[in-house]
Amino acid sequence: MRGYGHGGDVEAFAKHCGCTVGEVVDLSSNINFITPMVDFSGVTLNSYPTYDRLTETLASHYKVTSEELELFNGGSSAIFALLRFLDNPTCTIYSPAYLEYKKAALLYGKKVTLINRFEAMDTKVEANSLVIFVNPSTPDGHYYEIETLIERWSAQNCTILIDESFLEFCGKASATRYLRTYDKLYILQSQTKFYGCAGVRVGVVLSSRKNIRLLRVKEPLWKISALDSHFLITALNDEPFRMQSRVLNDEAKTYLKRLLDNSPLFERLFLSDANFFLVRLAHMNAKEFQERLIPYKIMVRDCSNFDFLDAGYLRIAVKSLAELKRFREALCSLT
Repeated sequence: MRGYGHGGDVEAFAKHCGCTVGEVVDLSSNINFITPMVDFSGVTLNSYPTYDRLTETLASHYKVTSEELELFNGGSSAIFALLRFLDNPTCTIYSPAYLEYKKAALLYGKKVTLINRFEAMDTKVEANSLVIFVNPSTPDGHYYEIETLIERWSAQNCTILIDESFLEFCGKASATRYLRTYDKLYILQSQTKFYGCAGVRVGVVLSSRKNIRLLRVKEPLWKISALDSHFLITALNDEPFRMQSRVLNDEAKTYLKRLLDNSPLFERLFLSDANFFLVRLAHMNAKEFQERLIPYKIMVRDCSNFDFLDAGYLRIAVKSLAELKRFREALCSLT
């Protein structure tokens, strides 16, 4: 098995470049480059947090009831809690996918089967297995219409986990519409990506009332800080932020797509519904490309550790136009 790398280690990159963190253009991290403005001055820290308001806000946002969701200290914590909680001995992961899924499945002793999304989507899954599907996908950002897949998985009596961490970037239909019709469905919603808050650790799992009740029994009472809770309540109620974020991300994404399309450095650009693009380099490998960007203080994500991808693949995230123009200057100098 390959290593479980991740993008976004800006401090280590800045140290390697001999510059400050503020000088780095981080195109490796798929976090929204816009963050809500939140005032924390009224947050009480000398008492234990309560989550009723946060739970009600999230339930309204995802159009479920408060009894159909559970809070976690970030999406990764939710993944490990679910893989520990769900007792399916086999796990099928549509890959490439976020590598923490495979890591958690192996940690909890599950037999892991990988299905290549690019070549073998019609592969039959084992009956009674846990199926993991990221939608929109990572690292390519493709949104899948999953009605046929849901029918296929449910016919095999599978437990289904759909990761919708990037769904708010594309505004397409959520799998929540299947929650009332299939009782072995779990949906993961990470707040980190769209709300630009990797330092705020709130992940949400949606499922049936029965599933959530059983899941809560094995969870600690306090997992989210008062600061995390206040941030997310404020962000979820900030409709102007969401509108501005979508407009600015669409504008920057269009610019980045045109830039990648027109560069001879890349032989393939994958169409994406999320806030990043997967590309395949034409004449060098990802590590060489990363090294050549160091003088420009620009980070990109080497995707060679994703299953079914090789050393020629990169993920490049949508960031501000100013940052992308610096990337354009670097690309021009490399061609």
